[in-house]
Amino acid sequence: MTEAGLPWALLAELTHDCPLHCPYCSNPLELIGRTDELTAEEWGRVMREAAGLGVLSTHLSGGEPLRRRDLAEIVAATRDAGIYSQLVTSGLGLGPERLAELVAAGLDCVQLSVQHASPAESDLIAGTRAFEAKGRAAGLVRESGLALGLNVVLHRRNLDAVDAIIELGVSWGVQRIELANAQYQGWALRNLRALLPDREQLARAEESVARWRERLDGRIEIIWVLPDYFTGVPKPCMGGWGAVSLTVAPDGTVLPCPGAYVMEHLTFPNVRDASLADIWHGSPAFDAYRGTGWMNDTCASCSRRDLDFGGCRCQAYALTGDAARTDPACSLSPDHHLVKNAGAGSDSFVYRASVRGARGAGKTGGAGKPGGARR
Repeated sequence: MTEAGLPWALLAELTHDCPLHCPYCSNPLELIGRTDELTAEEWGRVMREAAGLGVLSTHLSGGEPLRRRDLAEIVAATRDAGIYSQLVTSGLGLGPERLAELVAAGLDCVQLSVQHASPAESDLIAGTRAFEAKGRAAGLVRESGLALGLNVVLHRRNLDAVDAIIELGVSWGVQRIELANAQYQGWALRNLRALLPDREQLARAEESVARWRERLDGRIEIIWVLPDYFTGVPKPCMGGWGAVSLTVAPDGTVLPCPGAYVMEHLTFPNVRDASLADIWHGSPAFDAYRGTGWMNDTCASCSRRDLDFGGCRCQAYALTGDAARTDPACSLSPDHHLVKNAGAGSDSFVYRASVRGARGAGKTGGAGKPGGARR
């Protein structure tokens, strides 16, 4: 067993329900239904236990966390536990009264997701009309005095709009813009051909980011998350599997990272059955890929093994069926051809569906035209 350090970050997936249909959705293929969600009281216990472990910051995420009528109770419990709270939201449902309720409960920050700077393109990617609501939400957050960030998943349909997206963030008065190139797992893997950009697009976008960083001179923080399909160097898996962060799913399942739902060979524990401390320090699933003892020869002999930790275990599993193989994003991986030769070119999205009721209600989505609900 590899000795574990202490986590400082928690991703709290409060619900998988969401008003948008994003084709790059990072939630699992099989969604967790509303009837299985943790209660506000249970989330309060999770926050207290997380603080006891050393967690300093949490993303209150989903799906769309505003779908939770008891969100203010969860925010208050997070504040009482001494954890910095960041609401990750599409902005739909964030009116003046709701925001005032959350501010009074102790919310610290809002991270607003945006799909594109063009209203029409943004709504097309989201699969529903949402852009106007996002603009209104940004204005409300700015007036409230809360910190405001912009989150954008980048792909072939919006990479050429990076300049306009940053301009949008500036006009909305954000303090931080995160430009994260899509991670091709889960629903995004289903939409790979429609989402995967080309190298020229990426190069242009990266040059735009560099110009804006110089122009803004630190007034707005711009984060550029590299796409590992093109660099030949895998990204660290959440700072290392079970090393610095953990994810709690809507039903209380605890995961080392939000992509770990795909790991069918591991049994993940649940906060309804054990404390976070016992899970973090004693779960075989959390210990499975900690440290370097699990590594194959390619990873174990690599000079970067303590930097990228062999890359993403979830991506390795999704693409090869073996979580212990070298991440195919790595140029040294025998499976590198799986990403190097990945094809693009489709103009059609497969949109996600909403989740209602039982587990699996959102397992499949419609294709072709935007419509319905999902973030």
